[in-house]
Amino acid sequence: MIHWNDLTTLASFDKLKAVGRVDLKQAMAGAEGAARVAKYAVPMAAGLTYNYAAKAVDDDVLSALCDLAKEAELTAKYEALYSGEVINTGEKRRVLHQLTRGQLGADVMADGVNKRAFYVSQQEKAADFARKVHAGEIANADGEKFTTVVQIGIGGSDLGPRAMYLALENWARQNDTLKMEARFISNVDPDDAAGVLKTIDLKRSLFVLVSKSGTTLETLTNESFVKDALRNAGLDPAKHMVAVTSETSPLAKSSDYLAAFFMDDYIGGRYSSTSCVGGAVLSLAFGPEVFARFLAGAAEEDRLATEPDPMKNAAMLDALIGVYERNVLGYPSTAVLPYSQALSRFPAHLQQLDMESNGKSVNRFGAPVGYPTGPVIFGEPGTNGQHSFYQLLHQGTDIVPLQFVGFRANQAGMDVVIQGSTSQQKLCANVAAQIMAFACGKNDEDPNKSFAGGRPSSIITGDRLTPEALGALLAHFENKVMFQGFLWNVNSFDQEGVQLGKVLAKRVLAHETDGALKAYSKLLEI
Repeated sequence: MIHWNDLTTLASFDKLKAVGRVDLKQAMAGAEGAARVAKYAVPMAAGLTYNYAAKAVDDDVLSALCDLAKEAELTAKYEALYSGEVINTGEKRRVLHQLTRGQLGADVMADGVNKRAFYVSQQEKAADFARKVHAGEIANADGEKFTTVVQIGIGGSDLGPRAMYLALENWARQNDTLKMEARFISNVDPDDAAGVLKTIDLKRSLFVLVSKSGTTLETLTNESFVKDALRNAGLDPAKHMVAVTSETSPLAKSSDYLAAFFMDDYIGGRYSSTSCVGGAVLSLAFGPEVFARFLAGAAEEDRLATEPDPMKNAAMLDALIGVYERNVLGYPSTAVLPYSQALSRFPAHLQQLDMESNGKSVNRFGAPVGYPTGPVIFGEPGTNGQHSFYQLLHQGTDIVPLQFVGFRANQAGMDVVIQGSTSQQKLCANVAAQIMAFACGKNDEDPNKSFAGGRPSSIITGDRLTPEALGALLAHFENKVMFQGFLWNVNSFDQEGVQLGKVLAKRVLAHETDGALKAYSKLLEI
């Protein structure tokens, strides 16, 4: 029997708080620092490595974290999740996004359906559709091939798939697997849709509408915007649109779409990139074979996350160190800093993944928690961020834990030697320098030029950002967020905080307002 307890009720957490603090500046200096870099590393899937040498931990802290993982029953809770138990207590639902990778656990039966088989069937359906589009068997009214795919969705229907597309776009160009260019429309601001529509050939564009319920206001508004543009161009919208939705939504069997691919309520939007939410657009953009490689990387990382020993489980250890930083060291935020332009939107995806999942103030049973939960997540790719907000990270009053990501080689296969080094070498030199600058700082007689150091970081490294590596990276962070939710005893799989604003917006649109809401609604009236 699994026990769901608040973090502060665990004896191992009290012991963790009593462990001596690590002087990171001293630990990372000289030969000891070099030894830590070699010692404090955990292999991940797809050839990636999680290195936490520059975190403020030592063997004593790590031992206490292992005890915490055991008492919190993290491995058993993960197994319960992928085995189909009702983990989403707020909505009384299973949590099955791992099954979209088709690997873990026994078959899960829900609603009279084998869910593994269901998800696989939808992926196969999307793959078959993509192949027919690429072959020209599904084409526009003039028999011309579609050359652009546009995803219409918001939240998890946009952030994850957009980040994954951008992450692989250059790789696909270099490897001759870019079948169609992808664009994304998410914001209900009409400038978003108009901006995309002005840059594409409508006649040769295919639109993927993503809405699980079929009622998402922003998405349906943007769909109408796109349909108007198609009609105005003399095109039949039904010949240019497909839907990703649930089988019970009004979109499911509509004649307004060339095809419909299904998902269900057991996959939350922010966890949906490996379902047809990401699968349809990514298979159309890169080909189903590339999407399958992406799934394989995620599946391998999911399997590694079942390891009960945190010292061999990168996602679990990352989660434990994050909880230590949040609840013992008192750090309120985390910066995600990929030294890869391909991952330019990955921090935005992780903002939703982490903050929507663990931004909770009540536990799984609705009782207030008496400790901080999810941190504020932000980030930008390096080296751009170094010329933006790193000033605060280096010399600000708050210590912000850092999560770097870096690769030894670029995707495009293009580079240039300037001043004795390539662009990629300069990029890698910068991330190495930043890790040490944050950890060790610098003493200077001029206080403005003095750096306190002691700023903790981890880094995930790999040879190159491939589909497998991207899948592994995605699953790592999904599983990290899951394990942290287990430790904080919150439900990481609902998002009630998203709903209240939607309800009030509908009241404004219906002119059913009073008081300050009415006054605010008038501020932007034309």
